[in-house]
Amino acid sequence: MDEEKDLAQRKKEAAERAKQLARERLAARQADEQAKSAAETGSLKTPPNSNGSQLETTKGEATEPASADDLALAKKRAAEEARARAAELRRQREAAASGAATEGDLEAAKRKAAEEARARAAELRRQREAAATGGATEGDLEAAKRKAAEEARARAAELRRQREAAESGAEDDLELAKKKAAAAAKARAAALAKQKAAEASGDDDELAKQKAAAAAKAKAAAAAKARAAALAKQQGGAGDEGAKQKAAAAARTKAEETDGGTGRYAAPSPNDPLLEKYVRIIHEHLGSDVLEDAYINRLAKDVPTLVVKKEAYYKVAELLKGHEQLRFDYLSELHGTDFQTHMEVYVHLYSYPNRQPVALKVKIERDNPEVDSLVPLWPGANWPECEAYDLLGIRFRGHPNLIRIFLGEQWVGHPLRKDYEPYDAEV
Repeated sequence: MDEEKDLAQRKKEAAERAKQLARERLAARQADEQAKSAAETGSLKTPPNSNGSQLETTKGEATEPASADDLALAKKRAAEEARARAAELRRQREAAASGAATEGDLEAAKRKAAEEARARAAELRRQREAAATGGATEGDLEAAKRKAAEEARARAAELRRQREAAESGAEDDLELAKKKAAAAAKARAAALAKQKAAEASGDDDELAKQKAAAAAKAKAAAAAKARAAALAKQQGGAGDEGAKQKAAAAARTKAEETDGGTGRYAAPSPNDPLLEKYVRIIHEHLGSDVLEDAYINRLAKDVPTLVVKKEAYYKVAELLKGHEQLRFDYLSELHGTDFQTHMEVYVHLYSYPNRQPVALKVKIERDNPEVDSLVPLWPGANWPECEAYDLLGIRFRGHPNLIRIFLGEQWVGHPLRKDYEPYDAEV
């Protein structure tokens, strides 16, 4: 708002100054005319100034005729006085405005006002000419026609391109829709088949669970009866019915808790379905005679444990790794144990795709401890098998480089065997 006020003030002052200059010029012109008239008549009269006062001569109204030099001097003096009065008036107005526009701004405002006036005049003149001639010239009409024709051709080409693209896109969309429909149909068929297989497998798993539970109960009851009979026999065969019942109850409770300290519990385990699945797949592919035992080891975090025969050890391991429902791709542990009557190799496997564990055991002869190597299936078995060979003397057929990694080839015996005797008794 302040800038607009300053601009309006500058315009107003410029207009006033223009009026003042016009008045001064008019006064100077009148003075020149009077001077000329006085020269002709032989008398010089005093011209009126801008304030309405008259210039007095030194000799009054009636003087002698002036010469040409006097006329020139009078003109010059009148012009100087007019300029002085205009400058003084302008200075007074600027001082009174106290912060108004500078002389440069006034000049710029003047130029701008003049340019706007010229532009308006030119626009008005052009409008008048256009109205007089009836609008555009013949050249403008031809140019407009050419431009309109070019725009029409461009729109027609664009429309033709869009139609072609739409036709081509419709064919592509139809083909893509066919492919999508075929893929969706295949996916639905695969999902339905998978659902049916899961339902069938679920029925088989449920039946297997029931059978396993019944077998476990029968086994626990038989063990409880046997322990009760042994306890009654130890007590001298007395016919104390109450003692027999107590002994039978205690034996039954113990049987339900654990089975002989082997880690196999009679109570159900959350990993029972996993064990049943492993056993079922092994029986389907390798037969029912390759496993010696299968149980849940509660002492090792409920790991499903498979005890496999020596001749089927490598085949079972290969099936555990390669079967699409098992995929045990990681060997986390392998070690051997000497039980004096025999030796065992224990392997712990894990399936990262299924997030499921399994333990594989194989019993071997103590006099000739030898079994197939698992390095061709899991390269991570390399060093654990070398360790079992070094400390227990178990040899692994098919191992790429079976060496002693702790004691060296010159060491005599295997320190983790139960019958180990140091070669040097002082060591």
